Amino acid sequence: MSLGVREAAEALLSGEEREPLTDAWPDLDVDTAYAIQDEALRLRRARGETVVGVKLGLTSRAMRRRMGIDSPLLAWLTDAMVLPAGVPVPPLIHPRAEPELAFVLGERLAGPGVTAATAMAAVDRVHGGIEIVDSRYRDYRGTLPDAVADNGFSAYFTLGPVGVEPSTMDLSLEAALLEVDGAIVDTATGAAVQGHPAEALALAANTLGARGLALEPGWIVLTGGMTDAVDVRPGSRVAAHFSHLGSITLAGP
Repeated sequence: MSLGVREAAEALLSGEEREPLTDAWPDLDVDTAYAIQDEALRLRRARGETVVGVKLGLTSRAMRRRMGIDSPLLAWLTDAMVLPAGVPVPPLIHPRAEPELAFVLGERLAGPGVTAATAMAAVDRVHGGIEIVDSRYRDYRGTLPDAVADNGFSAYFTLGPVGVEPSTMDLSLEAALLEVDGAIVDTATGAAVQGHPAEALALAANTLGARGLALEPGWIVLTGGMTDAVDVRPGSRVAAHFSHLGSITLAGP
């Protein structure tokens, strides 16, 4: 028997590893998965967390290929997910790291009908960042509804200290080098993210707009992993080096 929306949200918030929801709920669809995600957010707020933005997932071919899922998704960010620079990654089930371009909004952005150009007009600054993802599903197994329900595998994120007005740079050419224990393991440019990170931002605004919601001033929007994600092993060090947005280094749990 499948779980209900609230029971599924509670199960995924428990932090315990489990099988994908669709194993027992094969007809789980994306709309119901977003309802689970929203219920989990309600529970997070009830325990004192505050929304600070949203994240996009699976916006690059590398991440869609890894997950075997062919569509991007949207998920919530709260203040409990902010990992200050220099703080080790807390213990998780199977954490992975990915470099991202992150927008901080200066204006409200409401869909539908948001284009990449109108989306960028609402941005105050862009940062480099690292997101730590952690699926509650064993072996990261699951379908798109599973990933949506699990809040896009969110765990933690860190933004770099360099914030730039985005009109001063070509974000499609902004490169990121992903380093693990001193070795460069992957590289990509902003073009890996929906062709341009602005397209990911527009996608976020329009996806929320279809649900009667909007991106708010001051919110952070993580536009999705530029490269494939790498395992964060105990004692390891993961760094992302950007062309113009500085570097971020995180220590494993």
